[in-house]
Amino acid sequence: MGRRRGIMSDAFKMELAKELGFYDTVKAEGWGAITTRDAGNMVKRAVQIAEEALAKRNGQ
Repeated sequence: MGRRRGIMSDAFKMELAKELGFYDTVKAEGWGAITTRDAGNMVKRAVQIAEEALAKRNGQ
């Protein structure tokens, strides 16, 4: 079974890492070096951004 392709682009993930303060870790050691908490916060923020974009698109 192959590895599932990510939904978020690498550029978007890097932007989130910068915003959330762990970009230096990713840059130096890769995505495997971030904490579970950081990964969860990244997903939460991505969902928040998507919800805001959807609300804006729907004129709310």
